[in-house]
Amino acid sequence: MASSNMLKDKNQLVFEDKWDSMRPTVLKLLRQEPVTRAEWQDLFWDVHSVCLWDDKGPAKVHKALQEDILDFIKQAQRRVISDQDDSALLKAYIIEWRKFFTQCSYLPKPFGQLEVSLSGKTVSSTQRKTQTEDSIVRKLMLDSWNSSIFSNIKKRLQDSAMKLVHAERNGEAFDAQLVIGVRESYVNLCSNSEDKLQIYRGNFETAYLHATESFYRATAPSYLAENGVQNYMKYADAKLKEEEQRAMRYLETRKGCSSVQSLTETCVKVLVTAFKETILAECSIMIKANETEKLRLMFSLMDRVPDGISPMLKDLEDHIIEAGLADMVAAADIITTDSEKYVEQLLVLFNKFSALVKDAFNDDPRFLTSRDKAYKHVVNDTTVFKLELTTKQKGVGSKTQPESKCPELLANYCDMLLRKTPLSKKLTSDEIESKLRNVLLVLKYVQNKDVFMRFHKAHLTRRLILDTSADSEKEENMVEWLREVGMPADYVNKLARMFQDIKVSDDLNQQFKEAYRNNEHSAIADSINIKILNAGAWARSSERIPVSLPLELEDYIPEVEEFYRKNHSGRKLQWHHLMSNGIITFKNKVGMYDMEVTTFQMAVLFAWNQRQNEKIAFENLRLATELPDTELRRTLWSLVQFPKIKRQVLICKPEVKSPKEFTDGSIFWVNQDFGVVKNGKLQKRGKLNLIGRLQLSTERSSDEDKEGIVQLRILRTQEAIVKIMKMRKKISNAQLQTELVEILKNMFLPSKKMIKEQIEWLIEHKYMRRDEDNINMFIYMA
Repeated sequence: MASSNMLKDKNQLVFEDKWDSMRPTVLKLLRQEPVTRAEWQDLFWDVHSVCLWDDKGPAKVHKALQEDILDFIKQAQRRVISDQDDSALLKAYIIEWRKFFTQCSYLPKPFGQLEVSLSGKTVSSTQRKTQTEDSIVRKLMLDSWNSSIFSNIKKRLQDSAMKLVHAERNGEAFDAQLVIGVRESYVNLCSNSEDKLQIYRGNFETAYLHATESFYRATAPSYLAENGVQNYMKYADAKLKEEEQRAMRYLETRKGCSSVQSLTETCVKVLVTAFKETILAECSIMIKANETEKLRLMFSLMDRVPDGISPMLKDLEDHIIEAGLADMVAAADIITTDSEKYVEQLLVLFNKFSALVKDAFNDDPRFLTSRDKAYKHVVNDTTVFKLELTTKQKGVGSKTQPESKCPELLANYCDMLLRKTPLSKKLTSDEIESKLRNVLLVLKYVQNKDVFMRFHKAHLTRRLILDTSADSEKEENMVEWLREVGMPADYVNKLARMFQDIKVSDDLNQQFKEAYRNNEHSAIADSINIKILNAGAWARSSERIPVSLPLELEDYIPEVEEFYRKNHSGRKLQWHHLMSNGIITFKNKVGMYDMEVTTFQMAVLFAWNQRQNEKIAFENLRLATELPDTELRRTLWSLVQFPKIKRQVLICKPEVKSPKEFTDGSIFWVNQDFGVVKNGKLQKRGKLNLIGRLQLSTERSSDEDKEGIVQLRILRTQEAIVKIMKMRKKISNAQLQTELVEILKNMFLPSKKMIKEQIEWLIEHKYMRRDEDNINMFIYMA
């Protein structure tokens, strides 16, 4: 019976019975008055009960709640609208909005069952967390506030907020919450569920960006005019940072909102882009004055501007080229004669420009690229000195092609470090390695690396033949370093082969000496060192110069050939006396001296071996030595006018100023007063090196060498074109040239003329042909 009555009571439970007890708690929540735990729990239970047991309960609760919310908002509206002044209106609105917005989070909580009943959906525990934010009650509260208050005064509120921000920019202080409250209203009062920021973007954000732009459009030009570019840059940088911080406070920063970015772009446009040309006009002056701090500031500003960096890159390039060439020209007298000074000058320039890029532009890759481009121009410039490369053309004769002498001087400097010289002797091993690494650094910028390799190989040949390497380990390391910096493998492999040849040659010498130890020539076998080298790796000029050797050597050569033939059948030895040298003992009334001489110098001096007091004419010396005229003149000059000694070995009458002035009637004789002077004292015994720089080429073959560089380039170009055509089968002229330069750039940069000539040659010899329908398209012919 009791349970039946309870069921009856529940069936009769209606909205009207409960609302009077619910309403006081609802009003307390709206007014932010204290609510007891019991009242809070009772409200939950009553809402739950009414929504479950009264069929029309949910609708009635919603309507009653709406009336109370609207009534509360009207009271708030009266308090807000009573202030006519915009500033007072803003303050009153923010006070009311803060209270109301806080309650938007609390009031919907007890009405969860209302949400379920009206929507007809059950709510899982995972959904309850987001229920409040999307609840019908919260939406009801915000929509009511928007329609009753905010929509009517939002323009006045927004204008007031912008005035406060303007005042802050002028240094006045105010409560930041006043502006933040207006923004929050725009963001939270948007009824568009898909885009909550729609109203905010269209009103508050747009107004904020416009106000910012207007403010700086008015103040920036006058500041620039009064304070100059350099002070203005500091001003612009400070304002950009200041505005970014202000935007983080006053603009929406939620994920997906780009307000702060838009504000930054607006500030950059009005503070920097508007004065881009004026600011950039100072760039070249700052670079020349090395004002790195100001350049760093300019860089940070211009990096924000579209295409703002390009003019700075151009100014940097122009400065490096202008300053670099000016320094080189100023020091031309020294660096053209001293490869050490030349390389040091290049390194000083590189370090100076690198420091500028690091300090001013923080090693930005774009500025590093500009530095490299400009430095490459300096290194490959032909203003100070140039190397003339001769090219022979049919029907035209010879033609010279000027190139930078840098690769030759770099090779000379490497030689000074690797050879036994005063420079290499005073440096430690680590210092030599450091300087060699510096050479490789400069070499990276050299356009025609093939010229460097040719001269480096010539110097290496001298060092290995004369055994004048300061450190054999460094020599072999240098070969590997060249490989590491991208030198083509075939070039580097030939250098490595030279070291192998020397080791094999030493073994052959040892075998030969052991085989002839008991022979009649055993004495001379012990004192002679034959270098048998592979022509493929050491290949020099094909020109072989005849010379009349001393009798002992003439008799010795056939035995060497016979021994070699027995051990290596099918191989032929070619003697290069031009590359040979030896030590002779010179004796006169002053003393006895050991002289290091070339084979040609030896042949000339042996003319006096049996008649040391005789005077011999130039013509007779030619007959005695069998040397060509040019080589004889050069050799005699080295004995008559050797630059490093005070007393010359030979005397010539009449005196001449150059080897070209020797005539058939010129008379030569041994200087009986010759002696080695050391520290101002004449020595009775001593050693003297008359070789100097071992001459590896004749005058004729020197020209052949230079022409050989060009011929090798032609072959490399042809080879690369065929390689590309074989792979592509069909290719346009522009694409072919691009790929060709990419392949060859590590050794040299082929000129457009050379490329065109080699393409024509390959077409003529049926390696490729032009497309009949398009003359700029080439087709490979198998």
